[in-house]
Amino acid sequence: MRFPFSAVLGQDDLRLALILNAVHPAVGGVLVRGEKGTAKSTMVRALAAVLPPVDVVPGCRFSCDPASPDPACPDGPHSAPEASTRPARLVELPIGASEDRLTGALDLERALGRGEAAFQPGLLAAAHRGLLYVDEVNLLPDHLVDVLLDAAAMGEAHVERDGVSVRHAAVFLLVGTMNPEEGELRPQLLDRFGLTVDVVASREPRERAEVVRRRLAYEADPAVFVTRWAEADAEVGRRIAEARAALAKVVLPDAELERIARICAAFEVDGMRADLVTARAAIALAAWRGLTTVTAEEVRDAARLALPHRRRRNPFDAPGLDQEQLEQAAQDVDPEPDGGPGDGPDDDGPGGPDGGDGGGESGGPEAEAPDNRPTAPRETQAQRNDSDANDQPSPNPPARSGAPEQSAVAASDPYRTRLFSVPGVGEGVPGRRSAGRSNGRGRTVGAQKPVPGATYGQVIHLPATLRAAALHQASRRTSDASDSDARAVRLKPADLRTAVRRDREGNLVLFVVDASGSMAARARMSAVKGAVLSLLLDAYQRRDKVGLITFRGSGAEVALPPTGSVEAAALRLAALPTGGRTPLAAGLLTAYDVVRRERLRDPRRRPLLVLVTDGRATGGSGALAEARRAAAFLASTGVASIVVDCESGPVRLGLAAELAVHLGGEHVPMGSLSADALGSTVRQATGGDQHPVRKAA
Repeated sequence: MRFPFSAVLGQDDLRLALILNAVHPAVGGVLVRGEKGTAKSTMVRALAAVLPPVDVVPGCRFSCDPASPDPACPDGPHSAPEASTRPARLVELPIGASEDRLTGALDLERALGRGEAAFQPGLLAAAHRGLLYVDEVNLLPDHLVDVLLDAAAMGEAHVERDGVSVRHAAVFLLVGTMNPEEGELRPQLLDRFGLTVDVVASREPRERAEVVRRRLAYEADPAVFVTRWAEADAEVGRRIAEARAALAKVVLPDAELERIARICAAFEVDGMRADLVTARAAIALAAWRGLTTVTAEEVRDAARLALPHRRRRNPFDAPGLDQEQLEQAAQDVDPEPDGGPGDGPDDDGPGGPDGGDGGGESGGPEAEAPDNRPTAPRETQAQRNDSDANDQPSPNPPARSGAPEQSAVAASDPYRTRLFSVPGVGEGVPGRRSAGRSNGRGRTVGAQKPVPGATYGQVIHLPATLRAAALHQASRRTSDASDSDARAVRLKPADLRTAVRRDREGNLVLFVVDASGSMAARARMSAVKGAVLSLLLDAYQRRDKVGLITFRGSGAEVALPPTGSVEAAALRLAALPTGGRTPLAAGLLTAYDVVRRERLRDPRRRPLLVLVTDGRATGGSGALAEARRAAAFLASTGVASIVVDCESGPVRLGLAAELAVHLGGEHVPMGSLSADALGSTVRQATGGDQHPVRKAA
């Protein structure tokens, strides 16, 4: 018995986004982002109870509508079908689900028992005309997210595998929830969700107390609590059904369509999906409010839900929209003379003015006009770094070499970096950086005979098993077998084949950053921090573990032990001062020590060393030779390395490139880190779409 939808207190934007998708599934689903314990899953699961019931063809596994059955339904054709009514389904996609479970696959029972190639529907078929819920969608393997969002966008699923070729309708309300602290979705996948909502727990004591009061009452007697809210839930369901029926009658005037285009252009969103989603959401909102024409208010409310995740340029950007900028963009197309174009040109930029929080009360019904508008204006990374540098103490001790120390400088703007990965195929924890073997997850790339003695992670590859057995069926049949027995496939242990799966794994990305006096020029250190920050953003999206080592003065320091929080690394980087000597060997030996300890704690996670330096070493005549010996020792331990060369100026010594040779790693000039600078580089691949670490010549 689920918690009632109407009993969830607050979260008005989330409530509205779910209702708009229930009214008009073409809006494209909802991505719910927020901290743990904010009733994300509770409200999504409760939505299924208020969705109107659906009429289906009895016995159809694909939930065909009797009024207009799918002519290509695998269970069809349905001629003059009868109708039966059932509640709308809530289908949950677990993180560990396979692609077969999502899309469907060969029916094992019929294939083995009757020798027939029949299709067993998956979760996409079960969710048709219902609700498909993915908890922790950011942790779902990328290939499953691709399949899921493609089906949601096209309204149908295509299955071409295991000897079956099937197409079936798959129209559903897609809802994904995620905690941003655990990693982000890829930008192209993020854009495929129609609406997004960021939820936070209330800070109002009375509201928090009421939340606890309702939850305790539900736990004490769920049946009584659900009955108490049944009438309110029934009213929500009735209004959703009425809005669906009225949807085709809602008119979107040209003036409001132009307003949508102006808003999307003002926020510099990519592509045209934002315009389409905003228009559909505005139409659905007008139908929900009982209107026949979309007004400016519906456009503004729809834009608040459709645009925040499309204007983010990197995962550390603050989500949400600047309400003042939204009002300005919407006002620009109004025909009234007051507040028209030309008023307030200083607020025209996409960053918006600083300090606008878009507060204010809506005054409408709770489910219709949410009052928790996005309040945080977009803040640039440089602004946050400046603030961090001023507010936080330095994590590094002052240089003890007597050289003057410079205060921390802000990082330059981050950018999208190339993909650097550990060569070979590992067996580490799930992630998105390097190729890895998997136990029961990832794409199936082939088949093999079972590994003797292995009991975990071996999944039968049915088509390969049947192909191996097919060669021997004639010799295994008996003359007195019945017709049904004659069609059955006879298997022997030698026929069994198991699936070979290939996935991606997350690595330990250990940053070793030169913070010595040779790096102390403000413009240069700003660029270095921008490069490291860009690599940190890449690690954030690929679910890596990160660590940060800095060296300057008389030694090296572990500024941040290996952790899953790249935000902490970004903060330490922002507060990093520079100055003093360059103890390069100490930085490399400290890196070895960190890798050695981490291998004891987490032996499956492979390390990737990212050394950011100009290659210089000070501390005596033999400092450079000592650094090269330390690099060779680190290379002998099997650590994959990348040397980001920060040397600049007309005269260059090439010391970083020589150091990369001793490390056995790749030498990358800092200007070549960007993915856009990779166009002239020959793409090399080892087992997929990655760029392996190349050995420096």
